[in-house]
Formats: sequence, structure tokens, C-alpha cells
Amino acid sequence: MTNEAEIKRFTVDIDRIPENFPTHRHDAAFWETLGRAIGTFGFLEEVLGKAIFAFTATRQILPDQIESEYAKWRPTLERALEDPLGGLIDSYGSSARKHQDAPPYLDDLLKQLREASVWRNTICHGSWRVPDEQGRSLPLYVDKKRGVFETPINIAALKQLQRHVAELACAVVNTVTQLGYQFPGSSGPGKPIWNLS
Repeated sequence: MTNEAEIKRFTVDIDRIPENFPTHRHDAAFWETLGRAIGTFGFLEEVLGKAIFAFTATRQILPDQIESEYAKWRPTLERALEDPLGGLIDSYGSSARKHQDAPPYLDDLLKQLREASVWRNTICHGSWRVPDEQGRSLPLYVDKKRGVFETPINIAALKQLQRHVAELACAVVNTVTQLGYQFPGSSGPGKPIWNLS
């Protein structure tokens, strides 16, 4: 064991760190593209919450079950506001399956949403390493199952991911509008689900 008097202590010289540290080694375009991809995942979460509302509000319920189903509805809608992406995907899938007109392609869409959620967690929670000579960066991210993300990501990959997530959000919207309903919060075509006037 060492004597406390012998320990030399250090601190970070904050005045000497580079501007924009620790993000200074990536181009601004990388961070903009990453931000747009993250923002699109936020939009997807909003869309899933509204779709949960749409499916639960338009589901046919037997008269003797109305009271019990109504009691469950508020907590379902509250979770749709609070849940992270994984919980929203599960709740959306459950709500859509219980609907009398559940989309026949729901399982495929849910699979794609779950695959995308892996990327969401990585890009939102990863610590971005110094880019290589090709502009690719490997985010340090370990999931709850201790899986390590091992795919280097560049601007092109982030743009592709952002577009894919935007298309998934549109596919979720379609599951509601194809029933003839106006998507909640939009001014699009279809029968409004909730009319406040």
C-alpha cells in the first residue's frame, strides 16, 4: 500500500480542452446527420403513441365489457406518453392486434420496428469514438444483454437509417389511415377519431 503523501493528484485542465470537446473530432455534418436520425426516432415514438390511441379508441367492445375496458384505457394512454421506444412498440402491437381490423402485415412491421430500436438505443446512448480515415465511427454501446455494438457508422449510414425510420413512421400512420380514420393530430383525410367541437 502506498503512503498518501506519495500520491500525486491531477485534474483536467478545462481551459485547454478543444472547442466542442468531446465531439471535436467529427465533422459538423456527422453531428447534424446523427441529430436528424435521433430526431426521427423521437417522431416515430410520437407516431406510435398516437397510433395506440387510434387503435384503442376505435376498437369494438362488447357492451358488458365497456366499463372494464374504459378503466384500462387511461393507463394505456398514459404509458403511450411515457414509454420508451421498446415499450411503445409492444403496446402498439398489442393495441393493433386487439382491433377488429388489425393489419395483416402487422407482424412484419413489428419486426422491423424492433430491429430499428436496436439502432435507436445505440445512436442515442453510444459514446462516439474517433472516426477512421473513411469517416466511420464505432459507438461504444453495450445493451442490457451485454451485446456489444460492432458496426462502424458514417454519414451515409445515418442518412439511410433516418430515411428508414421515417418510412417506418409512415407505415405506422398507414395502419390507422387504411382503416378510414384521420391520423390523430393531423389534418389528413379520413374520419376524425376525436372531435372536440
